Amino acid sequence: MTNTVAELTLNNGVTMPALGFGVFQSAPEDTATAVQTALETGYRHIDTAAAYFNEREVGEGIRKSGVDRSEVFIETKVWINDYGYDQTRHAFEKSAGKLGVDVIDLLILHQPFPQEFEHTLAAYRGLESLLAEGKVRAIGVSNFMTEHLERLLAETDVVPAVNQIEIHPYFRQSGVQQTNREHGIVSQAWSPIGGITFYAGWGDNRASTLEDPTIGQIAQAHGKTPAQVMLRWHLDQGRSAIPKSIKPDRIAQNFDVFDFALTTEELSAIDALDTGNRGGPEPASINLATHGAEIPEA
Repeated sequence: MTNTVAELTLNNGVTMPALGFGVFQSAPEDTATAVQTALETGYRHIDTAAAYFNEREVGEGIRKSGVDRSEVFIETKVWINDYGYDQTRHAFEKSAGKLGVDVIDLLILHQPFPQEFEHTLAAYRGLESLLAEGKVRAIGVSNFMTEHLERLLAETDVVPAVNQIEIHPYFRQSGVQQTNREHGIVSQAWSPIGGITFYAGWGDNRASTLEDPTIGQIAQAHGKTPAQVMLRWHLDQGRSAIPKSIKPDRIAQNFDVFDFALTTEELSAIDALDTGNRGGPEPASINLATHGAEIPEA
């Protein structure tokens, strides 16, 4: 394994490790150890969210790792309950306080919240003010579809650096990725190996990308696992990917993807697996009535 960690340069010049470590659905009691393990393995990008309710443990894991804060790229997300100009500025204070940091590297809006998009716009303007003050190094969005992005771009000043969306071989979201590319926005994959497609209770598609024969053949050709091939697919196509695990061997395996590359034919074969079926919830369906969650103070 090479120690080279692929980096992406964001549209404001900030560099971000392309491969991040995610903590979605990681219980607080598991999170600190998992983050510490990830950083000791070599990850330098940690992705969390206020609505994961484990930012405090992420901060603890970073401190326990002994890796200098300046070497760790921290990304977190503002939940819809905290949308609004002043509310979002306060959401930064809550997240920074829990993480135990003064500056957050990338702060993004977690959902488009189209039913109350004026609140979304006000929240994004709050992010713009935090960026101007140097409290965050980059700002972005998550789960924004093309129509949400176009409205945001028309009514705000700073182009998002990142749009974190569901992307895996069975759900590529090619149209949103194209919109991101046109505006210099990095596409960042959550559920990058398709895990969401077989979480109980999520979506109707229970097929596991890990058992896909095409991916399996490519993995065999490279002496890698299907998960490693899928992560390489993201990296080779210029995306950021955020795998998650609390198992030390899986954490290490997911990071061991820097010593091979996929051929054009292999990338195309994986692209062809797209089913068009979303595994996670429809972004437009996320609202306060169904997904509201009060975010505690720091």
